[in-house]
Amino acid sequence: MASKAKSSPSRRRLPEWFRTSLPTGEQQAVFNTTKSAVKDNKLHTVCEEARCPNIHECWASGDATFMVAGQECTRGCRFCAVGTIKRPPPLDPEEPAHLAQAVASMGLRHAVITVVNRDDLADSGADHYKRCIAAVHATSPEVTLELLCSDLAGDHEALAHLLDMSPLSVFAHNVECVPRLDKMVRDARASFTQSLEILREAKRLRPDIVTKSSLMVGVGETDEEIDQALAMLRDAGVDLVTIGQYLAPSAQHLAVDRFPEPDRYDAWADLAIELGFSGVASGPLVRSSYKAGLLLRKTLDAENEETMLGAYVRVTPPQNGPPTPLKTDEP
Repeated sequence: MASKAKSSPSRRRLPEWFRTSLPTGEQQAVFNTTKSAVKDNKLHTVCEEARCPNIHECWASGDATFMVAGQECTRGCRFCAVGTIKRPPPLDPEEPAHLAQAVASMGLRHAVITVVNRDDLADSGADHYKRCIAAVHATSPEVTLELLCSDLAGDHEALAHLLDMSPLSVFAHNVECVPRLDKMVRDARASFTQSLEILREAKRLRPDIVTKSSLMVGVGETDEEIDQALAMLRDAGVDLVTIGQYLAPSAQHLAVDRFPEPDRYDAWADLAIELGFSGVASGPLVRSSYKAGLLLRKTLDAENEETMLGAYVRVTPPQNGPPTPLKTDEP
């Protein structure tokens, strides 16, 4: 008797609040312009590499998160769609110039530069990231800059070099999940503790720079563990935090454990402000770089009334009155 083929585990159906719409008309034209700028300058974006569900909305508004130092990572986290490679190609010395040209051509207000892990390099790529930031600032000094950095293998000297005289507005590094799940979710070379110390040291070195981190929900944590992780981040001096739903990039990646209701994200946002964060974006579709400029602007400007689809934002009182909804009922 022939054996039956082994069936793959069924994937959870997405809840109805994950519906997104494609850009049309003028927004489609902006999306195409953004895509062309990325392609023409031989750049990579985390929007594409990480298969972000918000790519059409962000690119239609002229926002993009650029990924430097290659399109493959030296680590193999179980949640991440970015490819893994043990020995990446050498860094591209022209990348800072190409990145600066792309940002200048896109008319951005806020640019996010994210990186792959480069454990093959002595400084984990810190000097290259510094040169990318400097190049963008030199050509577009009016653009606020955010770096979504790796943990630099825990190297505080590399971090100090990176941040020395840096024009960054935001230094971000994601802890990704609660401490208990490190070994299941992240590469063995990463840990909540190591990530937390990089964030703490960044704030010590440059207290004038806003620090930021992000947590995924749906990888096996409990509500209480998210509460505890938020408290640990705030204790490390982190200013901004984002909380969003994990979505498995493929059947080979870590499976989604749960889909908390949107109201649960609203409660986490309230808790974050109670803990003392300057700002928080929390919602199922939120990603660490999703409308990053908006979160920074709302945190710094009490009069900012911009909204964001798919999430709720809180900013520290007395800057805000009633909570400002980022999720609206508009079509």
